[in-house]
Amino acid sequence: MAIYTKLDKEKINSILSNYSLGNLKKFEGIKEGIENTNYSIETDKGKYILTIYEKRVNKHDLPFFSELMLGLNNKSFVCPKPISNKNNLYISDLQNKKFMIASFLEGKAKKNLSPSDCKIVGRESARLHEITKNFHFKRQNDLSVKSWRKIFDQVKNECNKVHPDLPRLIEANLTDVEKNWPNNLPAGIIHADLFNDNIFFKNNKFSGFIDFYFSCNDFYAFEIAICFNALCFDGVKQNLSFNVTKAKKFIEGYNEFRKISDEERKSIKVLSQGAALRFLLTRVFDYINIVDGAVVKIKDPIEYLKRLEFHKNAKGFEDYLI
Repeated sequence: MAIYTKLDKEKINSILSNYSLGNLKKFEGIKEGIENTNYSIETDKGKYILTIYEKRVNKHDLPFFSELMLGLNNKSFVCPKPISNKNNLYISDLQNKKFMIASFLEGKAKKNLSPSDCKIVGRESARLHEITKNFHFKRQNDLSVKSWRKIFDQVKNECNKVHPDLPRLIEANLTDVEKNWPNNLPAGIIHADLFNDNIFFKNNKFSGFIDFYFSCNDFYAFEIAICFNALCFDGVKQNLSFNVTKAKKFIEGYNEFRKISDEERKSIKVLSQGAALRFLLTRVFDYINIVDGAVVKIKDPIEYLKRLEFHKNAKGFEDYLI
């Protein structure tokens, strides 16, 4: 979430005129995140989130996102629900961009998740995987292992500005990951971006996932690897340590709905190394390619170096739980 497209009251009212959402009371741009422009909107009928799609989002993928969120809602999985306009469309046009309005999800993100929170996230991510295995629409992962070298090629001549040793470290890890990446693990629709700020709690109880705009078809175990990176490291960026208790609880919760196979366990090390590399590369890219005039909080790439070091040195699945 960020603000690349700036809207005023007149423009918001113009957008709302094509919806049956009541009269505007107030609105505010949301600065967190780096991908799309987001506004919180409150009318006399309720609260909503307006998302304008920017940057990496392909307009042809938008029906996948709206269909996924609608399908999850229909299966009682808590997440924002897309709202149709007066033409019964979920995706609308704004000049040369596309946007969607969705219901407001009550609650807020926690800065740090407890082990019991991680167990809940493990359980809910497994629920998502079990629910979506019966969905028949698909979206390929545009930020899969096949894309990482291309991103590296775009940043390798400048990434030493972020850290002097970064080109060498990325190359070493990328070569390692490309060589050992698995070919045939259980797969389906994953969220693919389950960071703290996309996981909401209300009164200390889980209240849902948000921001499905990286969702795609990939290995279920890659979701676990992303969560290990996003949720299970503690401390300051220069001295992060892996919290095995959080990882253990995540797996415990996940296994309540979907049992992890032996092949998935064997691949967790390289998948986790790859997930760390994926977020390092995209953060480096965003750090180098800041959009002029955008109100955006760029996430620090450096914290992923410690994660990469841990994954590269891990011997196997047991190192994540002991």
